[in-house]
Amino acid sequence: MPHHIVKLNTHGQGLYEFTYDVKQFVEEHAPSDALLTLFVRHTSCSLLVQENADSEVQSDMKAFFARLVPPTSDPSMSYLRHTYEGPDDMPAHIKAALTQTSIGIPVISGQMVLGTWQGIYLFEHRDRPHNRQVVLHLTSEA
Repeated sequence: MPHHIVKLNTHGQGLYEFTYDVKQFVEEHAPSDALLTLFVRHTSCSLLVQENADSEVQSDMKAFFARLVPPTSDPSMSYLRHTYEGPDDMPAHIKAALTQTSIGIPVISGQMVLGTWQGIYLFEHRDRPHNRQVVLHLTSEA
């Protein structure tokens, strides 16, 4: 079955939409009905299907997770031991564990079945820039 790797360059924590890249892959390679699996090949970022109509949703998601899991420089996180890669590293692993590294999206009649306001995002949990890879894979019963 067809597969593809989407490469995303991030520049710090936040949500990076790549719905268009995925849509192009699906339109070029999807059989009529299939399951699209997306998998991010990293442990300090994650994948989300989230609203893409109002940018406040993305900024609020970032703010919520920053409050839920602050950096290790915050006194409330002093119990964490994995700190040698920076104060954002272990919190990034925790955020990735709370979200997801793989998403399945149905494809019907050659189109992803996303809702009207749904977009596909890489959720970067690290402060510094990273080069991320998301594997796209289509499967069908054909």
